[in-house]
Amino acid sequence: MKDTGKADTTYVPVAEVTVDLVRPAQDGFTLEGRGSDGADYRMEMRLDMRVDGRTRNVLSEILSQSEWKIARRVRAPLRARLRRKRSAGRSGI
Repeated sequence: MKDTGKADTTYVPVAEVTVDLVRPAQDGFTLEGRGSDGADYRMEMRLDMRVDGRTRNVLSEILSQSEWKIARRVRAPLRARLRRKRSAGRSGI
């Protein structure tokens, strides 16, 4: 992914995770690591193709040296959604 220097406002950062452990699974990998927020994270990565043992080992080594930045798309600003939720709760009282 090329960094254009522009902030993409449709995505908000969720976590930055340094991978500490990679476990091969039948159809992919399970990655575990610690986030910059101090929390532990587990991510599952599924592959749509079969890979041989040697390739799986190489991928495991590469993934174990990786860092992940995870972001989510925001459909509505979180504050606006929270305000709507609060006002809906008040109107029902």
